[in-house]
Amino acid sequence: MDQSNENSTDFILLGLFPGFRHPSLLILIVLLIYTIAFTGNALLILLIWQDSRLHTPMYFLLSQLSLIDLAYISSTVPKTVTNYFTGRKNISYFACATQLFFFLTLGIAECVLLTLMAYDRYVAVCIPLRYTVLMSPTVCLQMAAAAWIGGALAALIHTIYPMHFPICGSREINHFFCEMPAILRLSCVDTTAYEMVKFVTTIVFLLVPFILILSSYTFIFLTVFRMNSRKGKNKVLATCSSHLTVVSLYFGQGIFIYMMPSSSHTPEQDQIVAVFGTMVTPMLNPLIYSLRNKEVVGALKKMIRRFCSCETA
Repeated sequence: MDQSNENSTDFILLGLFPGFRHPSLLILIVLLIYTIAFTGNALLILLIWQDSRLHTPMYFLLSQLSLIDLAYISSTVPKTVTNYFTGRKNISYFACATQLFFFLTLGIAECVLLTLMAYDRYVAVCIPLRYTVLMSPTVCLQMAAAAWIGGALAALIHTIYPMHFPICGSREINHFFCEMPAILRLSCVDTTAYEMVKFVTTIVFLLVPFILILSSYTFIFLTVFRMNSRKGKNKVLATCSSHLTVVSLYFGQGIFIYMMPSSSHTPEQDQIVAVFGTMVTPMLNPLIYSLRNKEVVGALKKMIRRFCSCETA
């Protein structure tokens, strides 16, 4: 492609592991992951919406997580696949800023939501008598709104600020989507002040939620160990282990990318971790929550039976 024909304000996305010898294989894997993630999250949302037994605060928050994951993976993969099949690598300034905004909004909203899900489990296990009050439908809606609005406001700041840094020389982004660290590498001015702002924001939306989640589960496990019912212990631990697995997957890659200095990891390492966070984790989340959850599996079997009875009728 002749890059001279591109608009001077366009960025050039080098794509997913540009040095890889078999790009077609990569795209096929990405499409497979996207299909599984989209189907899994959409199915989980449908099950929670249809089955009245799943109309509880925990599953409402889980449906919000699935909605975020569905949008999260859709904010990067379609553009990556489209660029591969069309042979075009450019992305306009506005499209890049839009992609960055939605990516950050969804990422921050997921951090907040995972924290609220831990709080939900804390209330259910540690103070169950107040659960219906502390986790009423109104409170749940307010929690979801706080996650989305908080994510959008923080993302707006971290989209406008870095996108206004002057870029000297190449506008090639060594990534498969417009991510903040990759864009900052193109700037020809000192970004130290902004790096500090980014670090503080990361503490607020990444490290603090992670600490709150760990604190919630510390109290939960202390309560569980005091339980006399083995069945009750196993049920709580099964639910909590699913959530902790998701937390470990998501916060691990977030801390690596945003809390460690950009100079401490290469663009290739950033891509590997980004693939894990933006594609693999949204694919695994519905599998983790459904395969280890009898209520979700029961709702799925009920829907399949209903569908089969309609087919035979």
